[in-house]
Amino acid sequence: MLALGNFSGLRAIVSLLYPPVCTVCATIVAPSEYLCAKCEEKMVRIVPPFCARCSEPFEGAIIGAFTCANCVHRTIHFDAAVAAYRSRGIVREIIHNFKYGRQIYLRHLVACWLCAALDDPRLRSHRFDVIIAVPLHPARERERGFNQASVLAELLAVHVSLPFRRLLERIRHTTTQTALDRAERMENLHNAFRLRKNADVRGLRVLLIDDVLTTGSTLNECARVLKRAGAISVHAATAAGA
Repeated sequence: MLALGNFSGLRAIVSLLYPPVCTVCATIVAPSEYLCAKCEEKMVRIVPPFCARCSEPFEGAIIGAFTCANCVHRTIHFDAAVAAYRSRGIVREIIHNFKYGRQIYLRHLVACWLCAALDDPRLRSHRFDVIIAVPLHPARERERGFNQASVLAELLAVHVSLPFRRLLERIRHTTTQTALDRAERMENLHNAFRLRKNADVRGLRVLLIDDVLTTGSTLNECARVLKRAGAISVHAATAAGA
């Protein structure tokens, strides 16, 4: 058996030979860090003014809470959806590499962005009973190898000491949402989700997790299913927003 002292020494040698580097630009960073200071500065945090329901940023001089036109003119089932950063540049690149490039280690960095979303007053002021991830269709999950939302939700659940439960399932293999507008996304997702067999959300305050908030259609459909099944409230948190 390798002695603990020897193991620590081995880690030190490995650190010298292969120092940690920035995920984006390869600049040497401190241990356990993923980005250098310059790359972190390029990340755009979503700050007010933004829509109180979906976090859509607004470039204007609005003071106080407001609801955007998209939320006013459709039925919104989630109580609020919070995104931490704009899905631009470095943020988009990292999430893309995590989801599609199989760079699973990036889950820790993206989960940190989710923790930042939880610091938003719309979430910080609420107590939750359970964390649920937006599910992938089984065929899509087999193709990708994992569900990025579930991976993130599990990490977050440990951080905030809440139970993570797989209570939703995706029952319809929908076409990709990328090229669809808001109305088409809503139609594409209708009845795509359901509660798993024997799952019970009655009386629960749900925190719903996904990686990116685009139009909110996916989160909205999941929230509709959860509230129809008896959930008291459904708030959503995502690492980034389009």
